[in-house]
Amino acid sequence: MKLGFISSILDTYSFEEVIDTAAALGYECVEVACWPKEKAARRYAGITHIDIEALTDDKIAYINEYCSRKKVEISALAYYPNTITDNEKERKKAVDHLKAMINAAPKLHVDTITTFIGRVQNLTVEENLKIFKEVWTPIIKLAEEHKVRIAIENCPMLFGPDQWPGGQNLMTTPAIWRKAFELIPSDFFGLNYDPSHFVWQQIDYIKPLYEFKDKIFHVHYKDIKVYPDKLNDVGIMAYPLDFMSPKLPGLGDVDWGKYVSALTDIGYDGYSCIEIEDKAFEGSTERIIDSLRISYRYMRQFVI
Repeated sequence: MKLGFISSILDTYSFEEVIDTAAALGYECVEVACWPKEKAARRYAGITHIDIEALTDDKIAYINEYCSRKKVEISALAYYPNTITDNEKERKKAVDHLKAMINAAPKLHVDTITTFIGRVQNLTVEENLKIFKEVWTPIIKLAEEHKVRIAIENCPMLFGPDQWPGGQNLMTTPAIWRKAFELIPSDFFGLNYDPSHFVWQQIDYIKPLYEFKDKIFHVHYKDIKVYPDKLNDVGIMAYPLDFMSPKLPGLGDVDWGKYVSALTDIGYDGYSCIEIEDKAFEGSTERIIDSLRISYRYMRQFVI
C-alpha cells in the first residue's frame, strides 16, 4: 500500500504546494481535489487543485512531469457531489463534470475517481436506487470505455439538519452496496472504503472488507470519536454531529491495526489516503501541517 492524503485539507494551496508538502512529509501519493471552480457548498468541498475544465496538453504534461519529479503519485481524482439530486440543473452540472474527469484521468496517468453517488434525501432507498440506475448507467459505461474505476465513498452525508432525513449519499451500507452492484454490474464500479462512517452507524467495519474485497478500489484513513454521554442524551436518531466528531487517525474509535491487518488479509495493495476533518487542527496553517505530520507518523506504523 502507498500512503497519502486527500488534498482538500490544503484548500488554500496550489497544486504544486500540495505535491511539495506531500513530498516533504514523506507521503507517496495524493488524492487530488478536482471540484469545478465555484463557491463551496460545504466544508472540504469546492476545492480545485486540478482544474479539469482548464486542462490542455501542455498542462497535463506539466502535471505528470511535476509529480514524477517530486516522486508523488496521484492516487485518484476526487470530486464528491450529489449526482442524483432532484435539482436537475445541479445534477447535470455534477454529472457533466464527473464525465469530464473520466475523460481526463487516463491522460493524467490516473485510473481511479473517488466520488459519491448522491441521494434525493427525502425519498426512500428504493426510490433512490431507481434514479441511481438511470443516472449512473451511462457514467459507468463511459468509465468502462476509458478503463477508469469509479470508487464510491460510504459516507452518508448526513450530519445536521441540512441533510436530514436521508442524507445525500446513497451507498452507505453493505446491504445497499449489494443492490447497487446488482443494478450496475461492472468491474469499474466499486468503493472508496472509509471505516469511520461505519463506527457511528454501529456497523462492523472489518467484516465487509472480506465480502467486497474485489470492489475496494481506494481506501481512506479517517477516525471518528463517538461520545457516549452525548449519545445517551440524544440517541441514534439525532443528527450525527450531536454525538460524534471526526478525528485524526488514532484519536478516535477505529482500531487501525485490525483495519490495516484486514486489508493485508484481502491482498489490498493499492492507494490509501488520510482524510483530515478534525476541527481541533484547523486553527492555522501550522496546525493543518501538524495534522498531516501526526497522521503520517501514526499510520506509517501500519502502512509500510
